Amino acid sequence: MPRLLIGPLLRHVGEQDATVWVETDAPCLVEVRAGDVLARERTWTVAGHHYALACLDGLPRGGTSTYEVALDGELAWPQAGDSRPAPRIRTLGADRPVQVAFGSCRYGGATGAGRRESDPDALAALARSLLAGAEQNRPDAFLMVGDQVYADETSPATQRKIRDRRDPEDPDGPGTQVADFEEYTWLYLESWTDPDVRWLLATVPTSMIFDDHDVRDDWNTSHAWRADMQRTAWWQDRIAGGLSSYWVYQHLGNLSPAELADNELYQRVRSLGADAEPLLREFAAAADREADGAKGARWSYRRDLGAVRLLVVDSRCGRILADDARSMLSEDEFGWVRDQLAGDYEHLLLGTSLPWLLPRALHDVEAWDEVLATGMRGRRLARLAEMMRRAGDLEHWAAFRRSFDWLAERLHEVADGRHRTAPGPPPASVVVLSGDVHHSYVAQVDFGTVTPAPVYQVTCSPLRNHVPWVMQAAFRLGWSAAAERTMRTLLGLAAHVPRQPLSWQRLAGPWFGNSVSTLQFTGRRAEVRVQRSAPGGSPDPLVEVAHLVLA
Repeated sequence: MPRLLIGPLLRHVGEQDATVWVETDAPCLVEVRAGDVLARERTWTVAGHHYALACLDGLPRGGTSTYEVALDGELAWPQAGDSRPAPRIRTLGADRPVQVAFGSCRYGGATGAGRRESDPDALAALARSLLAGAEQNRPDAFLMVGDQVYADETSPATQRKIRDRRDPEDPDGPGTQVADFEEYTWLYLESWTDPDVRWLLATVPTSMIFDDHDVRDDWNTSHAWRADMQRTAWWQDRIAGGLSSYWVYQHLGNLSPAELADNELYQRVRSLGADAEPLLREFAAAADREADGAKGARWSYRRDLGAVRLLVVDSRCGRILADDARSMLSEDEFGWVRDQLAGDYEHLLLGTSLPWLLPRALHDVEAWDEVLATGMRGRRLARLAEMMRRAGDLEHWAAFRRSFDWLAERLHEVADGRHRTAPGPPPASVVVLSGDVHHSYVAQVDFGTVTPAPVYQVTCSPLRNHVPWVMQAAFRLGWSAAAERTMRTLLGLAAHVPRQPLSWQRLAGPWFGNSVSTLQFTGRRAEVRVQRSAPGGSPDPLVEVAHLVLA
């Protein structure tokens, strides 16, 4: 009898439709039943692994339905003896508040040698909190905003598998980092099969976007970085495995059933009748070449949750770096983002794995480093700037100045109501959601003029990881006005950095530790709650550290 290896994962949920993703240990017929609605899907195969994405249609609008998964006619989920409630699909459309939770940077393995143990896993803590709480507290969506797996920081268990498969001491190999699609499957199996996390992923709709550790630290930080990677013997297998596995495990579930029906690659894979790994390797190679100026793939996507628009932007694979022409997105993708911002909605959430707004002093350091790296003060300082860029992860929106300014202008247009396609008021709030930097904070934008809608940066990271005390001190200092003035003076001695088109101030934070944030929208009211996982033995899995009204 076939078995479920990973899943079920509840991914897209609309007003009357939903998708459920699974990985099985053998080819089979997957059946997902929710009330009177039944979806059947044959598994398809990649590198000897078997997957299915079942699309349910005709669910009750604004209703809640429990569901079950059968493989070749035998019940596979819920599992016998599991005391947790059966997974449920709650569709959109009811007259209730919209809740969107998010977080990033989750190390899925057990603590490795020399790796300091972090607080309890915030994702598992959220699951336990929901199990103990009321139905109305369940998010309508959970956005995982980067570093869902760590391909370059593997656990002892994964490293043992690597040693059984290949020699990690091979100087031409990636060492104890993952090498290809097969080894990526181990990371997802390790990350998504914790019992509490598995229940959460089966019950709360999830959307995802990658960041650098999903592939490798500093992924696409610069043209020079790409050239260094391309000279290695192992990089092509790594990027092919990283992007292929991301497409299978993360990206497909971001799409609605209508988008899946129009997705040519997905339709080819599910109807191929053979192992699709060669097809996906070809796709991954083309997607990777976008940074070198070729036409790539679009990983960004949009979801409308009632009156809340969630627009998730790829700020990693879609970068343009050829000939040091730095841009966070291609011209085509900038145009696509502008089109998605147009329309009529009450709240905008823009998800990008890398924070748009950093602590002010750190923002200036990144902008300064980008200027020096162009070589305007000579090759020696350019090489030093490149070394600093990689050592200090100086690669956020601040280090792509033209892209930063472009996004600032687009968000200003939304905040003023200039994006609307019909007469009406501007949105009540505009919020940028990010992770990556292993601390959490809330900042508000000042465009220099009064805008009808307030604009915020909300950063929440990590779900499960650790920040050394040195980095904690640097982040705290980075928010200091004195540090900002000092850095501007010192940095100006080496290279002039133009003034920013806006300013911003920290409203709350920074907080350190494993955290999850939840935004709630009730009509035109918006609020955010930041929670940190509590130490073991605490009566509540999550402890609230901040609750702010945004609109």
